[in-house]
Order: sequence, then C-alpha cells, then structure tokens
Amino acid sequence: MWPWNNSKEQSKDKKSNFASTAGKVGLAVLGGVVAVGAVPVVLGAIGFTSSGIAASSIAANMMSSAAIANGGGVAAGSLVATLQSVGAAGLSLSSKILLGATGSSIGAWMWRPFKNNSDEDKKEKRWQVWFSG
Repeated sequence: MWPWNNSKEQSKDKKSNFASTAGKVGLAVLGGVVAVGAVPVVLGAIGFTSSGIAASSIAANMMSSAAIANGGGVAAGSLVATLQSVGAAGLSLSSKILLGATGSSIGAWMWRPFKNNSDEDKKEKRWQVWFSG
C-alpha cells in the first residue's frame, strides 16, 4: 500500500464487498424459502391435494394416463404416486433440505446479473491496481 492511497476508496470497496455478499446471501435465503414453500402450492394447484387427487385436474389426467398405461392401476413409486404422496403428506425433512439447498444455490447464482460488471468499471479497477502497486 502506498501512503498516497485514499482510505475513503478502500472503505468504499469494503462496503461494496459487504453489500455484494449481503445481496448474494439474501437471494440465497429467498431462493431456499421459495423452493420449499412453492412445492405444496404448486402441487395443490395442479390437483395433488391433502385429501387426494382433485377431480377434473391435471393430476386426475395424469393419474388416468398412468392407470391406462399400467393396465388399470397406478404403479407404486411412479411420478403420479410420488406426487400424490407429497401432496397428501407433505415433504420429508430430507426433501426439504435438498430443495432448500438447490433453491439457495440458484438464488445465489442469480445474484451475478445484478452485479455491476461493466467494461468501464473493469478498466478503472485495472488502472487502480496498476497504480496502487
């Protein structure tokens, strides 16, 4: 560090890093919450409810197709059976953890487009590094 460096610029960089980290963490938390919270809402909207499959819904059409394909019954472990189970009983703890981690990763990844990485900023930082030693 050279003695003529401006300490206000260093302070700005620290604040900028804090803001960037806080923004990334905020979007990561939001992504995790939305991922876990959206599952029951989406499943209910397509017809997988806590009281079973809703009549005349997407879930009912899926169940009908699965039953026809399997000769009259829905196979255990199939997509329809799994979604019906989740719609009726909710997500297991391990599923919530996996969904939360995935949502958090996507949320943190989404922070990149919000950062200001214009070419002018990169050039300016390059010159600052060059002159600051």
